[in-house]
Amino acid sequence: MNKKQKFMWDDLLLPFNMIQLYATGAFPMADEMTQEIHWYKPETRTIIPLDNFNVPRSLKKILKEHKFKIEYDHDFLSVVKNCANRKITWINQKLIDAYLNLEKLGHIHTVEVYEEDNLIGGLYGISYQGAFFGESMFSNKPQASKIALVYLVERLRAKGFVLLDVQYPTDHLAMFGAIRISFFDYQKLLKKAYKIECEF
Repeated sequence: MNKKQKFMWDDLLLPFNMIQLYATGAFPMADEMTQEIHWYKPETRTIIPLDNFNVPRSLKKILKEHKFKIEYDHDFLSVVKNCANRKITWINQKLIDAYLNLEKLGHIHTVEVYEEDNLIGGLYGISYQGAFFGESMFSNKPQASKIALVYLVERLRAKGFVLLDVQYPTDHLAMFGAIRISFFDYQKLLKKAYKIECEF
């Protein structure tokens, strides 16, 4: 990669450019080997319909029996570092730095789960108008990331969001009602979301 190409990739991590790319349905991931950050637009996309969100019975029981402290936008850096703390990760320091710039503009948001003041799980994502782009989640105790997801959906519903994008399908997300849709249908949801002004 020559210097001109490197500058072009770095330019895509400027806050305004990142938001514009997210708005088109793209999202960034760092290559584990080269550490280069590329933007992706899969032909199919996974979303969680906010009007058809399912909370598993076992999780309802945990939420009822245990007391957790939930915070929003309290400690992004701890959340993203926990998300990156795994053997294979697409979150490198350059991407974290870019996220921190988005946080300053109010586009990065977190849901954090605490137990006795210890951060045990959470998630983060990017908001733009009526869309929320979920990026990653973590659990330091069983079920903690699932608890964060429940509170995220409650928050998005309360604030009037219409789209929760979770990028790729997983068994973890399927139990909550996640579905795969074509990129064409996904773009229609984006257009609908961008007509709505929402604050996380």
